[in-house]
Amino acid sequence: MSDFAIIYDRIRPDEKMLFDALDALGISYEKVYAPQLKFTFGQTLPWKVALERCVSQSRGHAITIALEGLGVRVVNPSHVIEVCGDKLATNAALARAGVPTPKTGVAFEADAALELIEEFGYPVVMKPTVGSWGRLLSKINDRDAAESIIEHKEVLGGYQHHVYYIQELIEKPERDIRAFVIDNVCIGAIYRTSGHWVTNTARGAKASNCPVTPDIAELAVAAALAVKGEIVAIDLLECPKRGLLVNEINHTMEFKNSVSTTGVNIPKLMVEYAMRYV
Repeated sequence: MSDFAIIYDRIRPDEKMLFDALDALGISYEKVYAPQLKFTFGQTLPWKVALERCVSQSRGHAITIALEGLGVRVVNPSHVIEVCGDKLATNAALARAGVPTPKTGVAFEADAALELIEEFGYPVVMKPTVGSWGRLLSKINDRDAAESIIEHKEVLGGYQHHVYYIQELIEKPERDIRAFVIDNVCIGAIYRTSGHWVTNTARGAKASNCPVTPDIAELAVAAALAVKGEIVAIDLLECPKRGLLVNEINHTMEFKNSVSTTGVNIPKLMVEYAMRYV
């Protein structure tokens, strides 16, 4: 048995790269398939540290809480997942820390949501508070679209979809920036470029190296500190009028398109950070 575990529910290229990094460093570790886990509180586990890599956010969060209750140090901790896994919670933490973001609002009932959208002015972006890979984002260009999308969310969604999370649309230069932060250091960044307004590699955006300027590093680290993130990816938008803005923070970051792009061995740095706690 090993002191170190990687908890996963799907082996993606990212997890394979982490396994390769551990093997290259000669570190003994255990691959732990999350769906087969079961715990009894009070039991003794063999692991001192676990790197949580579940695709399912709810599963990863629950497992992290259980592991912490059994004395295992998890990266990232459960409180980071709670904040970063909910866009509303993330934005609230960034607001408290004074970190710049797109203009953002929230409403909790259909009529109030429509009023808020009209106050912002079209176009706006509506997002689910929980979700990833650029899914279920809506660019709302006029009142007809707003009424239609709100009605669908009211009728088809559970309460989570009745939390109306609304942002101004930033006229970015057909790209955004993903910056990687480990232990409060910005280790690298990529541009994600697309002709579509959703610039996410899961939606076809192309990754290229983004030089880490002092401004990018400072803002990315400030965002990580605001959510107490240990290993996180910060999505930044380039606003023509306001400069760099923090859009989202990812707590189980994907990096398969970023190692060769940046020249930074991201999985090695992730493993070396987590192993400090063994």
